[in-house]
Amino acid sequence: MRDPAVLLDAAADGDHAAWVELTNRFGPRLWAAVRACGLGEADAADAVQGAWLRLLENLHTIKDPAGVGAWLTTTARREALLILRKEVPGLPSYLPVSEPDPAAEVLDADTGQRLWQAVSSLHEPCRSMLKLVAVGERQLATRLGLPPGSVGPTRARCLERLRTLISPQETVQ
Repeated sequence: MRDPAVLLDAAADGDHAAWVELTNRFGPRLWAAVRACGLGEADAADAVQGAWLRLLENLHTIKDPAGVGAWLTTTARREALLILRKEVPGLPSYLPVSEPDPAAEVLDADTGQRLWQAVSSLHEPCRSMLKLVAVGERQLATRLGLPPGSVGPTRARCLERLRTLISPQETVQ
């Protein structure tokens, strides 16, 4: 198995085998990321294809070739959010697709402020983990000093704690 930096260079030079290795290595991760966003099969395929297209467009500008897996996963999630935003009007997202609605922006800002206040009230490692959730699991594990296999379960516990903090607030208001 070749190093991701070597694969990117080879792919940039037109090496078909490098592309096959990249898709075999990172494809399942991309599919998992976009399906976790709740996309159906066709939309998930579009999001994954969009992530590969962005990689092709940015092959020569990837700053950390060793992190191409995390870069692809983040890109696939963004592609999925773009698709979801088009399908579900008003879905809060940092990726605006249509003209912003001022009233929705105020509500989103208020919701975001309440969310981050709740996140800030959590204890470590939950607070840091939720702030770094866009970072790849390996980087999260390294940053927080956790074993890589414990990131998912720890994240789930942190999100459940956050839900319990937010749920009473939403039912009162």
